[in-house]
Formats: sequence, structure tokens, C-alpha cells
Amino acid sequence: MRTKKFAAAALLAAATLTLTACGSDDGSSPVTVVSEEAGSEKAATVLDKPFEKPDLVLTDTRGKSYDLRKETAGKPTLVYFGYTNCPDVCPLTMNNIAIAKKHLPKAEQDALRVVFVTTDPERDTPAALGKWLKGIDPQVIGLTGDFDTIQAGARTLGISIDPPKKEKGKVVSAHGTQVIAFSPKTDGGYVLYGEDATVDDYTADLPKLVKGENP
Repeated sequence: MRTKKFAAAALLAAATLTLTACGSDDGSSPVTVVSEEAGSEKAATVLDKPFEKPDLVLTDTRGKSYDLRKETAGKPTLVYFGYTNCPDVCPLTMNNIAIAKKHLPKAEQDALRVVFVTTDPERDTPAALGKWLKGIDPQVIGLTGDFDTIQAGARTLGISIDPPKKEKGKVVSAHGTQVIAFSPKTDGGYVLYGEDATVDDYTADLPKLVKGENP
């Protein structure tokens, strides 16, 4: 329930600086480089001017076309950009949300849309996404598609994504680690979470987020 407020312009500038490089899980130590806002101790950043939901039409884990705006309209929605081969931040973030979600009443769990958009579409096929997400939360919506389209959609939320590349024998994907919460009332992205958000943070905030209230 920790909360802070930022001007949207300042937040966008700060958000684009938050980039994590994740090495492939090949048994060696992951490569991680993170830049975050100095002195940040708050889990939830409440925006004075919400982000517009990205105009993304991608492919879900069933191989079907998924229009993000259309399919999540009027629904409380959390959006995160990451990839299945990430050994640290991505699975931790998704598991934190999944665990917190279980504390909601069944009807609110069903209403909440948690969307995981891959930053590594070449390896994250619909089948690969579906298998990975099944072990976290089968209700999570996994999306893949053209990298340029995904990158452009993330950019509208101030989230930077670099194409995956090989670095010292490892596949490295640099991507922003923010989770954006969209209101069911306005469909605007009005709350932002960084990678330091815990299970307790999400557990405390989700009951309000599903109602479109400030955490």
C-alpha cells in the first residue's frame, strides 16, 4: 500500500531508464544491469496522467489473434513485458502477482486480466509461452508477435526493449521491468510498479486495483 505520485512526463523519462539485461538460463550466472530512480522506496507509483493502453494486436498462447485494447476493455488489467528464458526478474515478477492474485475472491480473480507480452518473440512461440505460463498461472494471457510491434507498444508506456542478442555465449535481452496497472473504469494505465514490488505489495494493492481505485 506504499504510494507515490509523479508528473507523467517525469515518470516517462525515469521509466525509460529502467532496463534489465537477463541472460539465458544455461546454468551460469545471469547478466543483470539495472538502473532505477534514486531513492525510490515506494511500490506503487500513481500517475497524475495515466498512460493510454497500447494499441497492440498480437498472438495468444492458442495461436489466436488478440487485440489488447478490445479484449481487456473495462477489465482491471496488469501488463508486463518480459520473456520465458529470463532466469530472474521475469519469473519472480509473474510469480509475485500470481501468489497475490490468489488472495482475491474468485470473481475478482476471474475479472483481473494479467497480460505477459514477450520481449523475445523468436523463441517465445505461442506453445512455449503457454507451457511456461501454465506453471505460474494458467489464467495469465501470454502474447507474442512481431518484435518491432511489441517494442513500439512498450515504448508508449515508457518501457524500453532491446532485441535479444548473444553476449559472451549467453542470449541477453534488455527490457524494462515495470508492471502497469490499467483501470477498469477508464482503461488508463494509472499505476506503475517496479521490479522491487513484493508479494505483499501486490496482495495489499490488488483489491483496490480491480475496482479502479488508487492503492
